[in-house]
Amino acid sequence: MFDLLIKGGNVVFHDGVRKVDIGVKDEKISCIAEHITEDAKEVIDAAGQFVMPGMIDTHVHISEPGRTEWEGFETGSKSMAAGGTTSYVEMPLNALPATINKEALDLKLEAAKTQNYVDYAFYGGLVPDNLDKLEELDAAGVLAFKCFLSDITSDIPGDFTNVDDYTLYKGMQKLAELDQLLCIHAENPSVTKKLAEDMVREGRTTAMDYVESRPIFTEVEAVSRAILFAKETGCKLHLVHISTSEAVQVIVKAQQEGVDVTLETCPHYLAITAEQVEEIGPRAKCQPPLRKAKDQEKLWDELMKGNINWITSDHSPCTEDLKQGNIFEAWGGISGVQNNVDLMFDLAVKQRGLPVNKFVDLIATHPSERFNLPNKGEIAVGKDADIIFVDPDQSYVVKREDLYYKNKFSAYEGRQIDCRVTKTIVRGNVVFDLNEGIVGEPIGKLMAAQK
Repeated sequence: MFDLLIKGGNVVFHDGVRKVDIGVKDEKISCIAEHITEDAKEVIDAAGQFVMPGMIDTHVHISEPGRTEWEGFETGSKSMAAGGTTSYVEMPLNALPATINKEALDLKLEAAKTQNYVDYAFYGGLVPDNLDKLEELDAAGVLAFKCFLSDITSDIPGDFTNVDDYTLYKGMQKLAELDQLLCIHAENPSVTKKLAEDMVREGRTTAMDYVESRPIFTEVEAVSRAILFAKETGCKLHLVHISTSEAVQVIVKAQQEGVDVTLETCPHYLAITAEQVEEIGPRAKCQPPLRKAKDQEKLWDELMKGNINWITSDHSPCTEDLKQGNIFEAWGGISGVQNNVDLMFDLAVKQRGLPVNKFVDLIATHPSERFNLPNKGEIAVGKDADIIFVDPDQSYVVKREDLYYKNKFSAYEGRQIDCRVTKTIVRGNVVFDLNEGIVGEPIGKLMAAQK
């Protein structure tokens, strides 16, 4: 007898879509067949819906401990479950203290272990004063490391800081020895900081002024520098939240030259333009900034050509008071995990004709491969039964009252999305149902690093 039987869905595989049944036993996919007739403890009818692997979001900020009023593991993971994410990797900053040593990681592990509705893992941070801590973080099981080339100076003890070039070089040398992946936020810190100071001094504080303070070349320069250091050190590299076609082209060229480098972008770079930020306001502030419509179209071209490896949310929430007033002073981050899958399915599959199996590559298969999660990322016998249903014929409008975030606001408020995640299953356990909401207790498990 199966624990769960999913009947009649349009199941998405690497090579296309087939109408088949899926049997789940002991949290794993144990059978895939055209018709399964055996009994099951629970049977779910998926007729008319796409059945696909849940999203693996490798770029999420949960601010617990230390800034739990921004976002905690419980509310954050509920939001992910409601949005079709079945596992995530949590960034080393925004919580206090930042995850830059084993002691800080242990605080995260303790806080996370009974609150998550989806599976999870953690990053370690690379900062100027923790080169001697990288090995202990690796041994403690972080899936990857993260550093900033952009300016994130803070006077708060325990907060995250950006690297200098020496730290980047020495850190990449050490991470190459450890066979660890380094993920980089790439923007030139000195240029963007000074341009912002110029804008504010001149009284230029509109949304478009903010965009102009972080021009495209500052992303391209930092990406190019990171790739040069990767070539020198042999460190595996991943460039996060890339916002421009120009930067994508630099990375693609490096890939063609044999550099071990990948890249991601985020739904907000594909869904919202810089011209729209004036109306939305600081809720749509992020770094790098949202780009002008003409540049967004070029980024879409890169995605449709297959030059972007996967999609992440860069979910970076805060309290609403930090999103008020001058856009230069407001917190930079967009709350996005609850609308990752359906928004991107609408924009990429329905509106632009991206094959649905390529969509699954972007949200699940490619990140599972890069982060060495062999039990995740596809519908196949033996894999974890991390499964979501997407109804391509349902529409909804994003409303505050439907958000599970601790702080219920979003840059997508008022937006109509023309498809919907209707069910999220983590290792065979239904954790979200559109009619019932969040189901059951937190069952998320820590994902182990695989070398």
